[in-house]
Amino acid sequence: MNIETLLEVAKKELRLFFGSPIGYLFLAAFLGCTLFVFFWGESFFARQIADVRPMFEWLPVLLIFLCSALTMRVWSDERRTGTYEYLITLPATSWELVLGKFLACYFLLVLALVLTLSIPISVSVFVGGNIDWGPVLAGYVAAVLLGSTYLSIGLFVSARSENQIVSLILSVFVSGLFYLVGSDLITTFTSYEVGAFLRELGTGSRFESIIRGVLDFADLYYFLSLTTVFLVLNVFVLGSLGWANDADRKRHITTSVVYGLIVANLLVANVWIGQISQLRLDVTEGSQYTVSNVTRQTLHQLEEPLLIRGYFSAQTHPKLAPLVPQIRDLIEEYEVIGGRKVRVEFLDPLPNPEIEEEANSTYGIRPTPLIASDRYASNVVNVYFDILIRYGEAYEVLSFFDLIETKVEAENDYSVELRNPEYDITRAIRKVISEYQLGGSIFNYLPSSIQFTGYLSAADRLPPELEELKAPLQEALEELKVEADGKFDWNFVDPDAGDGTVANEILENYGFRPMAASLFDSNTFYFYLTLSDGNVALNIGIPEVDDVEGFKRLLNEGLKRFSKGLMTSVAIHAPTPPPQQYMNQPPTGANYDSFFGYMTRDFDVELTNLRDPIPAHTDVLVVVGPSALDDEQVFEIDQFLMKGGTVIVATGGYETLLAQRTLTASRRNSGLDLWLAHNGIEVDGTMVLDEKNSALPLQVARQSGGLSFYEIQMVDYPYFVDIRDQGFVAKGPMVYGLQSLTYAWGSPISVDTELNEGREIQEILRSSDSSWLESYPNVAPQVRADSSSAYTPGMEQKSEILAVNIQGTFTSFFDESPALVAARERAEREAEETEAQIEPETETVDETELSDEEVLEDLENFASEQSDTSAEEEEVDTLGVVASVIERSPESARLIVIGSSDLLSDQAVQLMSSGAGAIFEDNFKFIANLVDVTNDESLLSIRNRGHFNRLLPPIEQTTKTRIEIGNYIFIVLGLAIVFGVNFLLSRRRLANYSRWLGVSS
Repeated sequence: MNIETLLEVAKKELRLFFGSPIGYLFLAAFLGCTLFVFFWGESFFARQIADVRPMFEWLPVLLIFLCSALTMRVWSDERRTGTYEYLITLPATSWELVLGKFLACYFLLVLALVLTLSIPISVSVFVGGNIDWGPVLAGYVAAVLLGSTYLSIGLFVSARSENQIVSLILSVFVSGLFYLVGSDLITTFTSYEVGAFLRELGTGSRFESIIRGVLDFADLYYFLSLTTVFLVLNVFVLGSLGWANDADRKRHITTSVVYGLIVANLLVANVWIGQISQLRLDVTEGSQYTVSNVTRQTLHQLEEPLLIRGYFSAQTHPKLAPLVPQIRDLIEEYEVIGGRKVRVEFLDPLPNPEIEEEANSTYGIRPTPLIASDRYASNVVNVYFDILIRYGEAYEVLSFFDLIETKVEAENDYSVELRNPEYDITRAIRKVISEYQLGGSIFNYLPSSIQFTGYLSAADRLPPELEELKAPLQEALEELKVEADGKFDWNFVDPDAGDGTVANEILENYGFRPMAASLFDSNTFYFYLTLSDGNVALNIGIPEVDDVEGFKRLLNEGLKRFSKGLMTSVAIHAPTPPPQQYMNQPPTGANYDSFFGYMTRDFDVELTNLRDPIPAHTDVLVVVGPSALDDEQVFEIDQFLMKGGTVIVATGGYETLLAQRTLTASRRNSGLDLWLAHNGIEVDGTMVLDEKNSALPLQVARQSGGLSFYEIQMVDYPYFVDIRDQGFVAKGPMVYGLQSLTYAWGSPISVDTELNEGREIQEILRSSDSSWLESYPNVAPQVRADSSSAYTPGMEQKSEILAVNIQGTFTSFFDESPALVAARERAEREAEETEAQIEPETETVDETELSDEEVLEDLENFASEQSDTSAEEEEVDTLGVVASVIERSPESARLIVIGSSDLLSDQAVQLMSSGAGAIFEDNFKFIANLVDVTNDESLLSIRNRGHFNRLLPPIEQTTKTRIEIGNYIFIVLGLAIVFGVNFLLSRRRLANYSRWLGVSS
């Protein structure tokens, strides 16, 4: 094959194309339609998602018409004008002619796609969207391959016809047929198996697989094979046109068979290449479609067989049909990685009553009724779209609502995507492992050995109640040591022994002070139970059990704090609104049901009222919207921190309430102000507003022709601070995967660096430099007559701290336990009541009947009896009140403070979601990140994957218009440059011709 000949043929075709204005019209029409469907047809700005997926979704259709138009005259003109006979007499092979013309059309295709680059560039640079360039790159690769397939089809059709219009129509028909065969328009009316087969054949469905950001060799080969097949057929057609009717038919048949075998081999290779799943490249940020290392590690922890069973209906909703193959492929990857320990099944319960009965009764899996609409009618479809994860007797079900996420894009249109299937499945596997572990050994999940140390005083100093606990405790420790197989050891240490060095060490390192059994007991003792892995020490606390099994259960709960691969335990305290007294009465406080539901999906969550000690197995304590906490509740928070735990506090200076369509804000009394101040943190009594904010959908009046029309418009709301890249001060796991955060009705935070000297201070969130504070906020949305925001920035604008993380050694806020203080106050009240009873009784003594000595003797005896009784009552009343306060925390203690609790409230999330068109969960993900940072960061790498995560920042209407017009101008300039380059090349070519002919120009 002569490359020079091939290039000359390509140049000749390009000169013909650019020598006519029709060529420019084709390019302009394609580019104009692309911009129109992107900005208007798909309403890019209304979607509020920073991607260019709408453009790529339309390219399979738009390229059909562009490629058909580019190729319609390539061979048809040659045959119509009679120049084909001249071509075949030239010293060029059929392959050189075909590839030369294909190369010319391919250059025009690439040129058209290059001119669309203004769209992703404007989204990334001018719009400020945090675009993932991986899917963009994959989309352009897919567009080039798909376009080459359409071009080869067009060339083949053009070689079969002498009429350009006929070639155009036939090319559109054949290319459209390849597109439609795998589209929802066809697969909706087929079973799942048939639909999956048709999607393997369709160019559109293959194209969608690539634009996700996954370059699968099977998809790439599919397009390359089709392109090669039609180029081979093109060469065959050109050769057959010169066959004479009386020529050697055997030679013709042999040639036809050879070409047929070439075509068959190219097509059949798709079958076996499609079975190779390893030949794929995930180019998305964070490799969203590649099974992560955390999943592999989780599967390698399996000790028993794991069952993953998918319940999918053959006849399903059209929006769900394309998702089933994706999730099946992912589940099969789990089977490949897990080997014999993972068994995968796919069932359709609808035609199998026994399977459906088991799913319904045993696992609570029932069909989900969905409305499916077509051009004729709407009907209800009952579909199964569930996954069962079973490990031993423990199981978890991922329902339809757990697996998908939706986004409203128009009044009657919405997008449906898999939410984050790998994270959901891996999280469910960890959950069933945790449940199964309750009946197994915790030591299988410990990365290192654990040392138990009991700091116990001698028997003569311990109260009898605690001395009796030593025997069952020792027995439980010995059983755990045998079970641990070298991963657990224990010992008892008497801090009072020797010169008191141990007592001083545990006071300095852990804040362990001597205890007292009662208020009036002068005897002090030590009874501290600790677990340590060499880095972190955990204080279990005073046990409330008295038998061996109880101690084993208590110790196992403590050991869970050191485990890896199990569910993180989170205790959440949130205020409970008082019950409504009347029907339809507005709520009188914030609800956090959505936040609690989200956390329940990812963690082992339990609610706490802070009246009892936090359980030993708790990894993180989250306090949301605290309201009037008393000393006893603050003490539990304080002591959990002193034990080396992590405390996350979300509280602001104000509490906002939405009632009867009216927003009001009132000062909040959290009860934590003094405790936070002791730890060097102050939540200011003002509210933060920011020019960089999220918008709210509000009903505004529009005047037209003297009439008022009410419509919904997005209005800037400075109380919803929009936090993005610059606001995420902590560049690390705490904000991993977060594209934006809405800080609702929050307050600024100040940190006392002197009080926090020696601790690590890390700012997490900050407002922008254009934020300001209001001491008396009016949170009701304010709109001018022209529907614009009526907020005026304050005089002083600066960045404010919104969330902070402090880690290190803390000191306790309390000198003594509030329980001990309460006991003392109770004893004092009882003593006063006793004295009050003595006075009237002594007044009733008849002194006239007794001598002075007898009266004094009786009074002394009576007072002595009362004193003895009072002391006994006080002893009884304070029995069991242990004066134990941990004064100092280990360095692993962490305190995270967020100056807003409303960012997690139901009312705020509903307002944020109404503006975004989808459920806004980024604030919840932020808290989940904070929890994982303190215990297990492995799931962070896959939690925040999603299709609707990358949201656009707030954009002014004028900016939107400029961006759209700018893209049109870019296309015009691009075409003008192409025209100019072609004009200069034409002039140079004419000058060369004139010089060769000796003609002066």
